[in-house]
Amino acid sequence: MSSPHSLRQTLSYFKDRRLLSIFCFGIASGFPWVMTGSAMSGWLTDAGLSRSSIGLFGLIFVAYSINFLWSPLVDRLKVPLLTRFIGQRRSWILTTQLLIMLATLQLSQLDVVNQLSLMAFFGLIIAICGATQDIAIDAYRIDLLQDKDTNYMAAGSAMATSGWWTGFAGLGSIPFILVDQPDWQWSQVYLVLAVIMAILMITAMVVREPKSNREAVQQKIEKNYLQALPTQGRQPLAILLILPAIFAAIIYANIGYPGWPQGVIDSGYRFWLISVFILLLLLLFSQQLTRLNKVVSSQIMNNETGTGPVSTPNRTLRLTAWLLTTLVAPIQEFFDRNGARLSIAILLFIFLFKLGEAYLGRMSIVFYREVGFSNSDIAYYSKMINWSVTIIFSLIGSVFTIRYGILKGLFIGGTAMAASNLLFSVMAIVGPDKALFAFTVFVDGFTSAWGSVAFVALLSVLCNHTFTASQYALMASLGTFGRVMLGSYSGIIVDWLDGNWSLFFVLTAFMVIPSLLFLYSIRKPLTVLIEKNQAQNGNNSSG
Repeated sequence: MSSPHSLRQTLSYFKDRRLLSIFCFGIASGFPWVMTGSAMSGWLTDAGLSRSSIGLFGLIFVAYSINFLWSPLVDRLKVPLLTRFIGQRRSWILTTQLLIMLATLQLSQLDVVNQLSLMAFFGLIIAICGATQDIAIDAYRIDLLQDKDTNYMAAGSAMATSGWWTGFAGLGSIPFILVDQPDWQWSQVYLVLAVIMAILMITAMVVREPKSNREAVQQKIEKNYLQALPTQGRQPLAILLILPAIFAAIIYANIGYPGWPQGVIDSGYRFWLISVFILLLLLLFSQQLTRLNKVVSSQIMNNETGTGPVSTPNRTLRLTAWLLTTLVAPIQEFFDRNGARLSIAILLFIFLFKLGEAYLGRMSIVFYREVGFSNSDIAYYSKMINWSVTIIFSLIGSVFTIRYGILKGLFIGGTAMAASNLLFSVMAIVGPDKALFAFTVFVDGFTSAWGSVAFVALLSVLCNHTFTASQYALMASLGTFGRVMLGSYSGIIVDWLDGNWSLFFVLTAFMVIPSLLFLYSIRKPLTVLIEKNQAQNGNNSSG
């Protein structure tokens, strides 16, 4: 294990000017959460909706938990006209930002009481575009720093986290400040949010597109599939049918099982039935893919000896090869590189790490209002203090992560997150005490920043640069899944506890503990993996 960096060496990583563009993109990444998260919760609360309704309204954020399904498309599909002039990453970022701005304008024209369905629809549009924007922005960040060692990833993670919280908390304070002013309505606030989104689009127009050999590598993989598929009979057609079925089943489960035959099969069994169905499809697909990969390996060896067959593939074979290269190769590479057992362990830790934060974050605005704080109090304490604290401790956390390692940063951040949740429990008992509010927000911002920097750095280091968007989105989606799907039931839990906020926040503190125990159990192989990736990046940087 390498010795810790000196403080001067650590701080030198932040001299890279490219970190400024990462910070600006972080702002744009965090801002959509305001429009469909805190601001919308405040709007719905003022309109008189119940806690359970507000919590379930957060299901539109399911887009962030399943964006890995279409993340490979951001790597391969080109935006008409734009990609030619400004590049793959920037064109996707700019397109999604434009759609977010237009959807926000539509929200500003709606009546929350009489047009709740339309409000949810445009909120979903913002969430989908925001999730897609995140894919492109995260890939841009990793591509931009891929010629550096992993310590630059920690510095980039700090700037991305600081930027995200600037967009979410800093700019997120604006709606609550405005709505507390005389004659200001939530619909007018959303008009201001649309203007801010338009301003955030400037970054994508002025930065440079990062260089990458991703396309050449993907074309090579696709060529190998094209040479192997003609010998497989109807197998390509089976693969072509299984993939959409898996994706459709995942989406169907995440959007609430619409049209479920309640009269035939009780809804209590739907989760398990869909899970078994997806598992069977994955097993069948894995069997087909394993057989195909053996042929691909043999084909590559034959090509090296000049004995490979030459054939002209039809449309089905071309489509199958394209889908395999785009959707399957990134996941397969991740499991092949890390091994199945460690790969599954890593994904489970990612899912568990921010589970407690998920439940706290979803109901925080509702909690503040019920305790007795005004919109202005929320703006100045929850948003402004959290924003400044997060920026400061994101940088401090990244310095620690660079000097002592990602895993130590995760342990400290996770432990602190669990402890900080207990302060919210104290707030529920004490009542609307502004000094306690400020202190709680300060501690919560510190813990969230520290943990987030190490968490983002870990995900970035684990990515293969050929499949940046796909692999990062897969891992980030698992982390978001808890915040979105499970966090959506936070209001129901509070109602089940008869509004006992103190007990609710104690429960959220205990939710962090399993992830830390899990991290401890895999610390050794994970450390070896991180150091191996760091050595490879160092060789690539010097080569």
